[in-house]
Amino acid sequence: MKNTVNIKNKKAKFEYEILDKYTAGIVLTGTEIKSIRDSKASIAESFCEFNEQGELFVINMTIQEYVYGNYYNHAPKAERKLLLNKRELKKLEKEVRNVGLTIVPLRLFINEKGYAKLEIALAKGKKLYDKRDTIKDRDNKRNLDRIKKNFK
Repeated sequence: MKNTVNIKNKKAKFEYEILDKYTAGIVLTGTEIKSIRDSKASIAESFCEFNEQGELFVINMTIQEYVYGNYYNHAPKAERKLLLNKRELKKLEKEVRNVGLTIVPLRLFINEKGYAKLEIALAKGKKLYDKRDTIKDRDNKRNLDRIKKNFK
C-alpha cells in the first residue's frame, strides 16, 4: 500500500516546546478514513483532551466530508478517540493534570498496514521571547545555507 498521506501541524513546533512524542491510533468511520486517504484533513487548530473516564480525544481536528458519501457521511469537526496503551494514557494524564502541560497533534499519517495514525506530543507552551529566538535561529540557518550554496 502506498503511503502518501502526511499531514503536518506546522504551528505546533513554533507555539510549543516538544517534550515527548507518541504515536496513537484513531477511531474512525468509513468515510473519515477515505477522506484522510485523499488528504482532506487538517490538524492545524487541534488539541487533545481527556474525558472523565480517562480516554484521550482529539478535539477540533477537521476531516472534510467524503465527496462520494451519501447520508452515511461524518461530521467534519467531531471528537475522535485516540488509542494508546493504558500505561501511556496514565502517564500523559498525570503530566497534563499535575504539571499543566498540553498534548498537541504533530502529524497525521497512514502506516504500512493502512491504518491512520496520529503522532502526538506532550508539549509546554513557549513564551514570546522563545518564539522570537526560534524566528532568529531559523533566519540565521537560512542565511547560512545561502552562503554555503554560493561557495560550492
